[in-house]
Amino acid sequence: MDPFIRSDQYNFIKTQTKILINGHASGNDIDVLKALKSLAEEKVFHLFEDTTDEQKQLIASIVTIKEKADAETFLLQLKPYVIPFKAVTEQSIKKLFPKAKKLKVPVLEDKERKEISYLGWHDNGSNKQYIVAPHHMKLIGLSGTFTRSNLKGICALCNGHEEVGMFMSEAKVSGNGTFINRGNYICLDSQKCNQNIITLDKLHDFMIRLSK
Repeated sequence: MDPFIRSDQYNFIKTQTKILINGHASGNDIDVLKALKSLAEEKVFHLFEDTTDEQKQLIASIVTIKEKADAETFLLQLKPYVIPFKAVTEQSIKKLFPKAKKLKVPVLEDKERKEISYLGWHDNGSNKQYIVAPHHMKLIGLSGTFTRSNLKGICALCNGHEEVGMFMSEAKVSGNGTFINRGNYICLDSQKCNQNIITLDKLHDFMIRLSK
């Protein structure tokens, strides 16, 4: 069976396992637990437009989760079927940022590529933040300044409550040759941010809005 689960979908499924664990820990009402299982199964299946019988059988076992150990076993069974982030070379990344000189590109292991929805890193030399994310079957890149806020806030990419900073990107206004700055608060730690992403909607919106 080929990988069919995106990283954000895997994270969403993980949140549903936590809900089931908490439900079993806080009550023994059979009807309530039955409804909780049914809802979790429905939400997980709703993530996928089309699934094979084998895929359905794999993810349907979420309803058997009662304890943390059950969830860990279930998630380990899913892990081989997570689609890794597209392998990128230093050359392909540099093509996304032609103006960036001496750009240092992070190298990801295969395991790490299964845990991200986007590639984000800070270049100390230029003091810039770089983000690479898939959109319509291709990778797009976004660069900008990043200023730490030393506060916790809501991240525009993952919607999580984490330590954030202001990402600011310069965009050219079509027609008059002037530039404007667009930005928002995003996670200081891109790895933690990726772990929080349970849908790609905000990531896509952010990338497109700031790259225009």
